[in-house]
Amino acid sequence: MPKVISNTSCLIVLDNTGFLHLLQEFYGEILITEEVLQEFGKPALSWVRVHPVQDRTTLRILSGFIDPGEASTIALETDDSLMILDDAKARKIAINAGLPFTGTLGVVLRAKERGIVPSVKTVLEKFKKDGFWISKTLEQHLLKLAGEG
Repeated sequence: MPKVISNTSCLIVLDNTGFLHLLQEFYGEILITEEVLQEFGKPALSWVRVHPVQDRTTLRILSGFIDPGEASTIALETDDSLMILDDAKARKIAINAGLPFTGTLGVVLRAKERGIVPSVKTVLEKFKKDGFWISKTLEQHLLKLAGEG
């Protein structure tokens, strides 16, 4: 299984809505950077490893385009990792670099497929109440993939 490196937005929305456990259930252990931990603002759980970014040059370059958490997540990426990214700019950088990623919504869809959450729609409603933005088009697509739309 690849190492999973999470950005801050995933941690925040899953924590705020009571679904943070999904990351541990799916991946066992996740990596985050010191920058992500600082943005998250809470102590790391036992199954979250905080790893410093060694490639400071890449981090500095990426920080000119995206926020420090996303920049550090991409800079920490290795050959055998999967990143969790939600920001559109960060995803474009990952696509252009050929780096594998998923998003928070991908985690939710996977939870539905495994029967851990009964309804993607219910989870999305909680996310939206928490301030997580999702376009109508993406929401409809996700619900269709989940067999709910």
